[in-house]
Amino acid sequence: MEPRGLAQPIDLEIMKNLRLHLVTWNVGTASPPPDVTSLLQLSSQGPSMDMYVIGLQEVNSKIINFLSDLAFDDPWSIFFMTVFSPLGYIKLSSVRMQGLLLLVFVKHAHIPFIRDIHTHYTRTGLYGYWGNKGGVTIRMSLYGHMICFMNCHLPAHIENAEQRLDDFEKILEMQQFEDENVPNILDHDILFWFGDLNFRIADYGIHFVRESISNSRYNLLWEKDQLNMAKKKEAFLQEFIEGPLQFKPTYKFDLHSDVYDTRGQKTLFWFNGKKRKPAWTDRILWRVKNLSQHPSEDGDLSEGEQTISVTLNNYISHMSYGISDHKPVTGTFGLQVAFRHVNDYVTYAWVKDDEISSSEDVTQVYISADEIPHAGGEFLLCYYSHNMQSIAGMSQPFQIQPSRRSEEKELAQENINGIEKLHSPEPYNEF
Repeated sequence: MEPRGLAQPIDLEIMKNLRLHLVTWNVGTASPPPDVTSLLQLSSQGPSMDMYVIGLQEVNSKIINFLSDLAFDDPWSIFFMTVFSPLGYIKLSSVRMQGLLLLVFVKHAHIPFIRDIHTHYTRTGLYGYWGNKGGVTIRMSLYGHMICFMNCHLPAHIENAEQRLDDFEKILEMQQFEDENVPNILDHDILFWFGDLNFRIADYGIHFVRESISNSRYNLLWEKDQLNMAKKKEAFLQEFIEGPLQFKPTYKFDLHSDVYDTRGQKTLFWFNGKKRKPAWTDRILWRVKNLSQHPSEDGDLSEGEQTISVTLNNYISHMSYGISDHKPVTGTFGLQVAFRHVNDYVTYAWVKDDEISSSEDVTQVYISADEIPHAGGEFLLCYYSHNMQSIAGMSQPFQIQPSRRSEEKELAQENINGIEKLHSPEPYNEF
């Protein structure tokens, strides 16, 4: 017998504020570090994030490792599950394509409000036949809004800027979802695009770049960043937003240090002495569909349209992690979502099997009186199917009147307030 449940009270005026922490890190086939407290911004008071999204590139993808990871969780997934589980988070979903790994963890309390979870991947390496490059995505309905997270690893080397753009366009075109309302990546209300995007700093020489970094004059390098340059020319990129690059370029470092590449580039016969020029290869961008498709004449959203918003609270790199030649980058976001319809706000209280009785035509569900707020409210009855892993049926909204105990409590409180007012001293003036 499948469980039934009763929905919580509905308030169509509610705005939900969620905190999201997103990580992108090219780990260079390394094992997890011993501690990720600062990376995940965990504090002694406990985590304040509602959701963690972790995108890794170059996870160890040797054949023997990859085959074992198909049958068991990979070491990075196990590592993060070990970190998050004691803190009240569960792994909502994950997707892996060779060295690309995407993980989503959420607090238990949000699970009933997340539906339509799907994963996808697109290979772009070796003309689409190899998954060392490409993109992996996880999409979901979060409190009635469609959110998509896309972790990409694009082609390397400074001369391949156009190839990076072509591959990104291919990923956007190839990833289709079986949803009439949201069939494509760009149809989602919010799209987060992140990863080792491999865009480099053009034109300037290595000495000028390093000197600018040493003096923290990052603004001198922004205009020659290939991604910033492409956003000025490519229409499909102009809809993506990124925070200011006010941290050091995250590539390329000597291992276990914060020193930029000191080793020569190895050729077939000898070292040619060429060092890699620093670059902001590791990036986090986002796109809000309403902002890009429904602006008003002054560029802002009207009050009726703005049902979801994204605020960037923090965009930084983490120099203390040295297991690879990339430094991890994190973005902390605030998501504000509005409930547009009763179907956007659905949860339910589980009912034990021994509390259900049924006959041929009628099924009775016994709900404890404690499950129903005494103040009453607006409710939905929901039928949840374990087989389908989704809500299979839903009633129309109906009202439950406040209980007599609630009314008596309110009346008693009014009496108390009246007595206090009656016995309160009158104000007086001194002459």
